[in-house]
Amino acid sequence: MAESETRYRVGGMDCAGCATKIDTAVRRVAGVADVSVSVMAGTMTVRHDGSSDLKVIEKKVTGLGYSVAPLAGSAAPAHTQGSQHRHDHGHDCGDHAGHSRDHASHDHDHPHDHGEKEIEGLHGHDHAPMAGLWWQSRKGRLTILSGAALVAAYAVGHLLPAIAPYAFIVAMVVGLVPIGRRAIMAALSGTPFSIEMLMTIAAVGAVIINAGEEAATVVFLFLVGEMLEGVAAGKARESIQSLAGLVPKNALLEDNGQTREVPAESLSVGATIMVRPGDRISADGIIISGESAIDEAPVTGESTPVRKGVDAVVFAGTVNGDAVLRVRVTAAAADNTIARVVKLVEEAQESKAPTERFIDRFSRYYTPGVVVVAALVAVVPPLLFAGPWGEWVYKGLAILLIGCPCALVISTPAAIAASLSTGARRGLLMKGGAVLETLGKVTMVAFDKTGTLTEGRPQVTDIISFGLSEAQVLSRAAVLEQGSSHPLALAILNRAKSDGVPVPPAFELEALPGKGVSGKVGGETLDLLSPPGARERGALSAEQDARIAALNDEGKSVSVLLVNGVASGLIAMRDEPREDAEAGLAALKSAGVKAMMLTGDNKRTAAAVAGMLGIDWRGEMMPEDKQRVVGELKHRGFIVAKVGDGINDAPALAAADIGIAMGGGTDVALETADAAVLHGRVSDVARMIELSKRTMRNILQNITIALGLKAVFLVTTIAGITGLWPAILADTGATVLVTINALRLLRIKI
Repeated sequence: MAESETRYRVGGMDCAGCATKIDTAVRRVAGVADVSVSVMAGTMTVRHDGSSDLKVIEKKVTGLGYSVAPLAGSAAPAHTQGSQHRHDHGHDCGDHAGHSRDHASHDHDHPHDHGEKEIEGLHGHDHAPMAGLWWQSRKGRLTILSGAALVAAYAVGHLLPAIAPYAFIVAMVVGLVPIGRRAIMAALSGTPFSIEMLMTIAAVGAVIINAGEEAATVVFLFLVGEMLEGVAAGKARESIQSLAGLVPKNALLEDNGQTREVPAESLSVGATIMVRPGDRISADGIIISGESAIDEAPVTGESTPVRKGVDAVVFAGTVNGDAVLRVRVTAAAADNTIARVVKLVEEAQESKAPTERFIDRFSRYYTPGVVVVAALVAVVPPLLFAGPWGEWVYKGLAILLIGCPCALVISTPAAIAASLSTGARRGLLMKGGAVLETLGKVTMVAFDKTGTLTEGRPQVTDIISFGLSEAQVLSRAAVLEQGSSHPLALAILNRAKSDGVPVPPAFELEALPGKGVSGKVGGETLDLLSPPGARERGALSAEQDARIAALNDEGKSVSVLLVNGVASGLIAMRDEPREDAEAGLAALKSAGVKAMMLTGDNKRTAAAVAGMLGIDWRGEMMPEDKQRVVGELKHRGFIVAKVGDGINDAPALAAADIGIAMGGGTDVALETADAAVLHGRVSDVARMIELSKRTMRNILQNITIALGLKAVFLVTTIAGITGLWPAILADTGATVLVTINALRLLRIKI
C-alpha cells in the first residue's frame, strides 16, 4: 500500500517535551510509519500507510491537551526519507489535488471538533502560538489563578495559622490538577517520565511530608516557567511567520481595462496587477510595463533597491519604488516565494539535526535515570544509615525536579529554529538542522562559474576602433543585432542602450550561419563577423589578428565590424564576475575554507576568470566530470559544498556533502539543493557557513547551561543547601535561559 503524508497544525506546543509526547503517542497508532513534530513551526507531519484512522491520530493529540487540525492540501504520497523534504515546497495544491481536497474538506467538515474534544485546561496551552498579551492566554489565566490562590493561602495562614496547611494544599491543587491530568494522559500515551509526572510526584510527595507551602509555591513557579517558555517559543515562531505578513492583503487587478481592488489570495496565474509607487507587490510575477527601483530587503535582505524593467522577475512582499508597474502574476498566493520559504523553513524545523537526535536519545535514558537516582536518595540513607525519612524524601523530590530534561532537550531545536529563521529572512535557505550543522564543517567550496561566480550573461568589455569613434563602432554593431536574442547580441544592445548611442533601422539584414550578420545602413554595407569569418574575407591585418588573440587569451569573445568590407572595429565580450565574487571568496579564505571553480567553459576563459578571482579551477568539464571531482575532493578528506545553478550541476550538487543552489531562479533554488542563496551573492555562501558556526557555538552554550545548572543544584540539594524552590527555579530558569540564548540568533547580523 502506498504511503501517504498528512500535515497538521498543532496548537499549544512550546517545549521539546511537548513534541516528544505527541511523537510517542502518534507513533503507537496502527499504520503510522513516521512522525515529525516541529515545536517552533507548530506543525506535525505523519507518514502512514493509508490504513491509519486520521481521527484516531487527532484524538491522541487532543487527548494530550493540544489542538490539532489538518493543513489544507497536506496529504500526499510520501517519498523516500531522503527526498521527503525536497518534495512539497509549494506544490501540494497542484500535484496531489485529489488528496488535498479530501483533507481540506475534512478540515471544513469538522471545524470545531478538535476544540470540543479537547479538555479545557488539560494542557494549560492555547490553541494558537502564544501571541499578543500573555494574560489573555489560557496558560496566563491559569498562572494568575494559581498565583492568586497562593497569595490567598498566605493571607489565610497569617489570619488562621491552624488551617494554613490545608489552605496551601488547596492552592497547590488549583495549579496541579491540570498538570496531573496531562501527566496521566502522557503516561497512557507512552510517555511515563514526562515533566508533568515528575512535577506531580514531587508536589504530592511534598504534601505528604508536610511541605505543603513549598508544594504550592513550586506548582506556581512551574506554571510561570511554562508561561515564559510559551512566550519565548511564540517569539521564535513569529520571526519566520512574520515573513508571511509581508504580502499585502489586497491587490489592484486589471480587468477589461478597469482596475479594481481584490484580495491578493484570489489572484490567479496570468492575471495582470497594477502596483503603485510605494506599494508592496502582492504576488510573484514578471513586469510587463514600467521600470522602477524595487526594494527587496524585506524578502532577500538585499540592502540597496534593484532597478527592474520589462521582463524582470519581482517577488511578493517587495516594495515598488518610484514608478507605476504592471505585473503579470506567475504564482498563486500559496506558491509565491514567501509562502514557499515559510513552508520550507517549517519543514526544515521538523527534520532533526544529528545533535538533536543524540540529545533525544540521551534524554530517553536520562529521565528514567533521574527518577531512579531520586528514589535511591529518598530511601537508601533512611534504610541503611538511619537517616531521617522526611529530610531524605524531601531531597529525593527536589532531585526529581532538578532532573527534568526540558532545558536540555530544547537546547538544540530552539537554536536551529532561530538560525533557520534568521537565514530565511536574509535569503539564505537551509533544509533542516542536519544541513545547518554540516555547513559549519565545510572545508572546500566548489563553485560553478556561469551564473554563480559570474553574472551569467556576457557584457561588452572592450570596444577597439580602427578609423571610427568607439560610439560609431558600437552604434553600427547594434544596428545589425536588432531583434536578435543571442546572448552576445544582447550584450551589444544593452551597452548601446546604456551609452545612449543611436541605433537607426537597418535594411537587407541577413544572417550568415556560423559567421555573423550583414546589412545596409545609410549607404554603408555593414558586417559583424566572428574572427574566422573576417579572416575568410581577408579583412584582418596581422596587427588586428594579434589584438584579437590577446583578447581571446583574456577569455573574451570577439566580434569584428566591417564597414564596406574594411575592418573598422572590434567588440570584445565576456561573462564578468559578480560584483561581490572577489569579496565573497576572500571571506571564505579568511574563515579557513578553500574554494575551487568547476566550469564547462573552455580552459582559456576559465583561466582568465579564475585569474581575476585568484581561485583554483578546472575547465571543459561535463556534469559527470564535476561529480567526479567532488567525489575526489571528499576522498581527500574535504567536507565539500557545491554551489551551482541547480540544473546542469545536479549530479555534483547531489554528490557533495552540501549542495547549494544559487542564481538559477527561486524555483530551482527551492527544489533541488540542500540549501539555497536567493539573491545570488557569492558572499552569502560565507555568511551561511558563519551562521552555522555561530549556531553550533550557541547549542554548545545551551547544553552547558542546561547540564551545568543541574549539576550545581544536584550537589547543593544532596548537601542540604538548596531545596524544592531552587530546584524548580533551576529547571525553569535553565529552560528560559536556553530559549533566550537561542533567540539571540534571531538578531545576529551576518
